[in-house]
Amino acid sequence: MIVHECRQGSDEWHRWRLGKPTASQLHRILTPKKLEVSKPGAFSYLAECVAEFVNGGPIESASTLYMERGHDQEAEAIAAYEFERNVDVRVVGFITNDAGTIGCSPDGLVGEDGGLEIKLLKLDNHVKALLRPQAFADSHRMQVQGALLVTGRKWWDVMAHNPVLPSVIVRVERDEEVIGKLEPAAETFAVELNETLVRFGFKKPETGDKDGNEGNEGVRRVRDDEGSRDISALIATS
Repeated sequence: MIVHECRQGSDEWHRWRLGKPTASQLHRILTPKKLEVSKPGAFSYLAECVAEFVNGGPIESASTLYMERGHDQEAEAIAAYEFERNVDVRVVGFITNDAGTIGCSPDGLVGEDGGLEIKLLKLDNHVKALLRPQAFADSHRMQVQGALLVTGRKWWDVMAHNPVLPSVIVRVERDEEVIGKLEPAAETFAVELNETLVRFGFKKPETGDKDGNEGNEGVRRVRDDEGSRDISALIATS
């Protein structure tokens, strides 16, 4: 894995993510239950990734106040997790696999083998997580297995944090069956995304986006005849 040190939510973090499928969205490529490629989901996600690449960042973003509140609560959750588990959490920005084709933004890395994903839920949903912790963890199956795929780690703790209720922490081990199907689906999507960006002139085929930090530099306006082409053919078939 390759760790890119930056603050999550920053401009630099957004630039590292451009042109790459990320763990939090892999459920749109591969269905969590049947582990089958979702053509509609992948097509929608591909269009979104292309739009963000052209824009140089997200098309829509949350309010600054909401994001800052989330960062504060995540810091509280990390401190609570460290105290409860007697471990140190390494806060990182963005991580890619060695090939730089797939990424994830973990809330923390734990030791040499683990990772941490924090969820800040509405009060009623937090109660549901307390009552059915495994169902809570299962609802984030693809994101967690995607993070394990990218980082090569052995386990991931999924934590629901709330300032007035007990935390919920569920440890998820690597599922090689899921990862075995998730990896080729994500890699195929990454190839299709890159080919789409090259095809429409948003990336140069000879240089690509090796550093993941190219953004929308050098983007040229697409001619009308190019824009009319159907990019749905680029989505891999299952």
